[in-house]
Amino acid sequence: MKQGIFYIKENIQIAPDMYEMALEGDISAITKPGQFVNIALDGFYLRRPLSVHDVDAAAGVLRVIYKAVGRGTAVLAGMNAGETLDMLTGLGNGFDIHKAGENTLVIGGGAGAPPMYWTAKALRDSGRKVTAILGFNTAAEVILQQKFTDAGIPVVITTADGSLGTKGFVTAALSALPAPDYTFSCGPEPMLQAVYDALPGGGQFSFEERMGCGFGACMGCSCKTKYGTKRICKDGPVLEKEEIQW
Repeated sequence: MKQGIFYIKENIQIAPDMYEMALEGDISAITKPGQFVNIALDGFYLRRPLSVHDVDAAAGVLRVIYKAVGRGTAVLAGMNAGETLDMLTGLGNGFDIHKAGENTLVIGGGAGAPPMYWTAKALRDSGRKVTAILGFNTAAEVILQQKFTDAGIPVVITTADGSLGTKGFVTAALSALPAPDYTFSCGPEPMLQAVYDALPGGGQFSFEERMGCGFGACMGCSCKTKYGTKRICKDGPVLEKEEIQW
């Protein structure tokens, strides 16, 4: 974990209430897809945790995608290029792509879609065959489809109302795809449980949870697993399929 000052290079709206921010600074502590950063905002006691969407190590730039849903993220959405943010980086355990099989599936639902982009690229670069499923409520909320396509990663879009792609939740797209050897997924807990139940192979699941400190000191994000209590911010947010206890 490192603390540092980051410069906002851009902060653009990409969908209703959804923003993509590029930040420049020391990203050396960010080593795996699935890790997150914790952002301090003036006037707010707690930092805001955001998943890392992508990194450019050579340029020292990281990208986050976030939804403006409360006062804190509304302040973040109003910030401009040239402003600075105090951030903790390199938080969380991230995905271990070395455990993936040859035929790998990445699944992201809603705000859980952004970290799956870097995850999918890392899997692609390691020589795996990777396919993505991204799920949203409606066509207006769909993001990242073109990014995955441009990266050469086949992507299937699902929308709950059927306004784009396959109608239904992410599991509705599984029947049209080859059964994966291994799955990486991130999204709301009901989605993760549905994926867990639908796919028999191994996998890693990134959980969303309210956090206090973000680095394991406050114990506020503890959850029970088959191997004891774990902290989502420190021991997670990624849990192995075999340890999850619903």
